[in-house]
Amino acid sequence: MADRRLTREWIHGLVALTAGLFLLGMSPGFSLLRNIVDLTGNALAVPEYPAVLLRESLMDLYLWSRGKNDLIRQIESLKNENSKLQVVNSVLVAEQIRTELDTRMDGARVTLREPQSWWNECRINRGEKNGIIMGLPVFQNGFLVGRVSSVSSFSSWVELLTSSSLLIPAVVEETRELGIVVGDGDGSVLLTYIPESHGIEKGMKVSTALVSEILPPGIPIGYIDEEARLSESGYVTYKIKPGATFGKLYLLSVLKHSRSILR
Repeated sequence: MADRRLTREWIHGLVALTAGLFLLGMSPGFSLLRNIVDLTGNALAVPEYPAVLLRESLMDLYLWSRGKNDLIRQIESLKNENSKLQVVNSVLVAEQIRTELDTRMDGARVTLREPQSWWNECRINRGEKNGIIMGLPVFQNGFLVGRVSSVSSFSSWVELLTSSSLLIPAVVEETRELGIVVGDGDGSVLLTYIPESHGIEKGMKVSTALVSEILPPGIPIGYIDEEARLSESGYVTYKIKPGATFGKLYLLSVLKHSRSILR
């Protein structure tokens, strides 16, 4: 009976000693638990390393992709803003040119329009004695009608925009697309050589592009009316609604040239 009591006392003593050591290891400032935790962490870090590396790589890829997309959006935004500023600047320059042109207009009257060349030319009562030279633009109500094609002393012939042989470089003001304005010889005016899918819409303004000092840019021609045809090479031809009324040409204006050209 005494041996069994002694055994329990030993067991109780060992349990108390174990609990005491455990509590001592858990106490703050004792390095045993910290060492165990560090060893366990280091041991687990080895199998975790591929997963950690994969996670960091994916995070870097995500951040790079997001930064790239932000950069692309910023570039596109800057491009759009630059295009709008270019259009605004071009419109302002065109307005300045038109204001200057208004001071250089000289009135002229149509004196002859032959039926066989009705859509090609007409004669006006202004000639070399009035300072008219070949190539000067002719207007009706501020819109381009054609260009002076021949000059005599007191009269000149004007080749009309409806003529199939008169080619005028032009620009769509809203998009700054360049093309060639030409007539079909039958009363219609066309804008040709416009690339497909460039946002050309009905009602957009068409004016002269920079050609020469005799024919300045920014002279109004008319408005986009409708798409006429699409070529196999991807260029679209649009029908233009002219600002001038070619069926009623009576009083016109000729743009007087600068004194330096007239000598």
